[in-house]
Formats: sequence, C-alpha cells, structure tokens
Amino acid sequence: MERGFLIWGFKKDPTDFEWSFWNEWAWQSLLWSLIGHAVVSRLAAYFLPQFRLAVLTVYGVLSAGWLLGVQGLTLLMLHLSITLVVAQLRSSILSWVCSLLLLSTLNVTAFQDLQRGWYTSEDQYYLLLFSTAVCSLHCISFSLELCWCPLQAGGPNHCPPIEVKGLKTLIFQFYKLTAYCFYHPLFYNGPIVTFRDFTEQIDRPVCKVSVVYVLSGILRVCVWWCLAEFMIHFMYMHAIQSNETYLEMLPPWALGGLALALVQFFYVKYLVLFGVVSLLVRLDGLEPPKLPRCVSIMYSFTGMWRHFDVGLYKWLIRYIYVPLGGSRHGVFRKLISTALAFGFVCFWHGCHDYLQYWALLNWIGVLVENVLALLFSSRPLHHVIVSLHKPSPLKRGLALISALSTAFLILSNLLFLGGIHVGRIFWKRLFIQGWSSVAVPMVAFLYCFAQVGIEWDMR
Repeated sequence: MERGFLIWGFKKDPTDFEWSFWNEWAWQSLLWSLIGHAVVSRLAAYFLPQFRLAVLTVYGVLSAGWLLGVQGLTLLMLHLSITLVVAQLRSSILSWVCSLLLLSTLNVTAFQDLQRGWYTSEDQYYLLLFSTAVCSLHCISFSLELCWCPLQAGGPNHCPPIEVKGLKTLIFQFYKLTAYCFYHPLFYNGPIVTFRDFTEQIDRPVCKVSVVYVLSGILRVCVWWCLAEFMIHFMYMHAIQSNETYLEMLPPWALGGLALALVQFFYVKYLVLFGVVSLLVRLDGLEPPKLPRCVSIMYSFTGMWRHFDVGLYKWLIRYIYVPLGGSRHGVFRKLISTALAFGFVCFWHGCHDYLQYWALLNWIGVLVENVLALLFSSRPLHHVIVSLHKPSPLKRGLALISALSTAFLILSNLLFLGGIHVGRIFWKRLFIQGWSSVAVPMVAFLYCFAQVGIEWDMR
C-alpha cells in the first residue's frame, strides 16, 4: 500500500501497473505534451491551415524525442524506414513477415537489455516498449494499404493518397508514414486508427468546437478518473488479487465480487485512457473509435471484442480476418482467420503463457457462439422460432445461454488481468468446488446481466 494523495487518511493500492504507469507519466509529462498538441493544432489550423499536418508531425517527432530520447526516436525511425522499404515491393506477405520480425524484437532479451541501458528508469523503457508496439500496428496498416492501393478501384475514397508519381515518391510516403505514426495523441497507447481513416480525416478543415463541448468532455474524463482513484483507495482489488493465499480463503461470493470489481476497474481505466485521447482527436477533426462499452452489459465473447477496444477490432477485421477469408469463404477459412487474429493479438501483447490461454479461451468462445448462431438460424429451428410469435421466451432463452457464455468471458478476462494463478483459483473455487452451491445463483445473476445487455442491443 502507498499513501493516498486523493483521499487523505486512506492507503492507495498501487499494484495495477498500467494505471500507476500512465498516471505517473501523465502528471510528469504526457498530460502537458497533449495539452501542447491541442494548442499547436489550433494555432496551426488558424494561421497555417495548409501546413497543419506538417506542424503536427514536427511536434509529434519532437515530443517523442523529448520523452523517449535520441536512441528511442532513432529506433522508431529505423522501424519506419524498414517498413517503407519492404512495402515498396508491394507484397502483403513480405510486409507481414517484416512487421512480425520487427515486432518480435520486443521480446528478445538482448534487445531488451540494450534498450534498458538507454534509460535511467524502468518506466522510460516501458514507455518505449508501448510506443513501439503501437507503432508496429501503424506500420502494418500503412504497408498493407500501400500494397493494396494499386489493386483497388473506386478513387481516393477507397485508396489513401500514398501513390504519388515522380521522383519524390519515397520522400512523400515517408512523410505520410511519419505523420501517421507520430500523431501525438495516438502515439503511446492508442486507440488504434487505421491509416486509411487517418489520411481521409486529417486533412479535413477543423470545425469550430464550442467551449461547452470541451469542458463537458474534460468533466467526464475527470469524473471517470476520480471513480478509478476511488476504487483503488477503497477496494484494493488488485492487492487482493496478487495474494494467492488470501484468494484461497475468500468465500465464493466474495470471489465473485472481486471478479466484478476487477473487470469494472479495467473498463473505467480505459474510459480515462481512451477518453482523453478521443477528446483531443475530435478537436483535430478526426473521428476516434467509440469508447469501450460498459462490461456490465457484455454478454458474449463476440460482443466483448466488437465493443470494448473498437479500434483494435476494426484493425483486426481489416488486416487479418477479411484478407484471410473471414466468413465469406466457408467454415474452415473462418476458423483459420479467427485463430490467426487471436494469435496475433497474443503475439502483440507479448505471447506470455497466460496470454496464450486467454487467446485460446476467447477463440473457443467466439467459435461456440458462432456455431450456436448458425444452429439457431438453420431452417428447421428458425421455422420453429418464427412460429412461436413470442419474443419474450426467445429473449429469456438467449439470456440463459448468454449467462453461461458470460461466466467464461469473465474467467478469460481474469486470466488476462491476473495471470494463470488467478484464473486457476477462480476456476477451482467457483467452477469446480463451488458448482453445487454457487452455480445456480451465479447463472441467475449473470442471466440478469445478459438480459440488460440484450435489451440494450435491441434499443
């Protein structure tokens, strides 16, 4: 426990690394650099509208150099240069191989030790690590769009302007890639915006934004931040989660409450992290991905992926799922497409053992949900369902099935948030030992959650 600074007299739980990390960096430098970006962007839009993107690019590169140092900036520029050179071959396969090799360097011990030696603190290294991981997604997006562009028809609305005739083609492409990757609000932690969306929106004239809109957005983010701080000052769920002995002692219902608190905090945390960035992106005239949907109305694996990190979901659909066949080329291609999408997410996050279990559980969950959807849409069952003419029993049946899916969805989230030891304890205590006493009330509880989510989707 640490001394709390928000609520005097209460200790603060600092064991959620991500929240502590970004909070510290925000107060130290990131918050001020983001405010600086907003000021520079408005000034450039007013005085130099034709060169606004160039001004933002220079500001993003200088900010990255200030925070990551010359070595970190050089490393990122090296990634961009290699990506651009390989993309000139117009081969999606070669671009993917290059990107995966570059991404794999994040997990090579020799490279990690080298990069740690550039900095005086571990937090500086992790800032470089996170920035490089986000940059890798941007580089993949750019290189694939460049590979696909000559093959696409339909004009500029479908093909970003990265194919330019003349001797300055390479310089122009490097400029566009740098502007995309070093766009400051999206540089460190996302949310993810594809290169196509970025280039289509960044050159639009900046609309006037009312002071009321800005202040209301800031107020919302402040309320979310205060809620997150309130939770770590009073609930200590991350400290409890990290104590395996204490988890074994907790009664089943306390374990259930802990699971709910962990996933709710994860949701509020990303409301803050994505909310700040989304406000700045909107001020620049871009449309950011939607903010995460509340986990209390998530009742399926498919819905969780579709509505929590919307930017990452759209990225996976555009660059992995659809190019590999998706749902339009048979069941087998769909299985492979989904598996490789989850495999890439696991690899991008670091490919640790708990991430492998998490990705596998999510893949199985999505497949089971798709099989059930296919089964209920088949002609015999669909005819029976239509003949009932009663939506209420159908929704109750769907909510009951979804309650079971939600139970495993929460278990997969606990694996992601706490690791294998936390997932194993919850599996043993709630699903194995507690099935006779906890299963019925737990399913009833999750059934109510699913009903709320279904009604929300049917609005």
